[in-house]
Amino acid sequence: MATSVRVAAAQMTSVNDLSANFSTCSRLVKEAVTAGAKLLCFPENFSYVGSKSGNSLAIAEPLDGPIMKKYCSLAKESSIWLSLGGFQEKGSDDSHLRNTHVLIDDAGNIRSTYSKMHLFDVDVPGGAVYKESSFTEAGNDVVAMDSPFGRLGLTVCYDLRFPDLYQELRFRHGAEVLLVPAAFTKVTGEAHWETLLRARAIETQCYVIAAAQGGKHSEERESYGDSLIIDPWGKIVGRLSDRTSTGIAVADIEFSVIQSVRSKMPISQHRKPVEFWRSASASL
Repeated sequence: MATSVRVAAAQMTSVNDLSANFSTCSRLVKEAVTAGAKLLCFPENFSYVGSKSGNSLAIAEPLDGPIMKKYCSLAKESSIWLSLGGFQEKGSDDSHLRNTHVLIDDAGNIRSTYSKMHLFDVDVPGGAVYKESSFTEAGNDVVAMDSPFGRLGLTVCYDLRFPDLYQELRFRHGAEVLLVPAAFTKVTGEAHWETLLRARAIETQCYVIAAAQGGKHSEERESYGDSLIIDPWGKIVGRLSDRTSTGIAVADIEFSVIQSVRSKMPISQHRKPVEFWRSASASL
């Protein structure tokens, strides 16, 4: 494995037009390839954002459908890995889909998938009410895989608020780079986006690549934006100058940084196992 590898996080404003979104993604792939990136991460709902909650059901497809095939061809033609999350994968019935993070290699093959397990059923303070579970099936599996960019941990958006998942990815599945495609609301993004991302990087000693939707998708929906790449010490190493503009943030994954941070502060050795907390609770 090389000592470092260049990666990129996309920032875009997806709309309810599959062709328009694919054109935007294709342009960003070209930018990433020109910048020397070997992996480009797209945000949640990269291929489609409906004007109203649940609109995505109408365009949901299986992973071998025409929408995903176009993105597989794009990866192959451009010789770049793509992180696509979440994709509106057709669910077990016509009234549900899966919010699926898809990882495609530079030969155009789907290498791994993860279905979002924490669904956004939230009454946002000062904002809208969301009920993702009304049309989405939650996933149950923790997913990590080896790649030229280190061992990747796959998550999606609202998962970010649940540190147990990231602890599992680091300490039980060996993750070195955490992927967090998202479409945070403007309200929640302003309050928590950067803080949560840096916390996940620091407490797991992993790189975090967080591709974000940004700007107004429609009159009813707006996303916060601010795509970030963060190193294992919590330092932001990649960011766009404009929080809602369409473009890419680029940074190098330095494997020596991961090793250095982990060796100098060996939290994997110091952390208490699950059994410790169970016995501590039992003694109360």
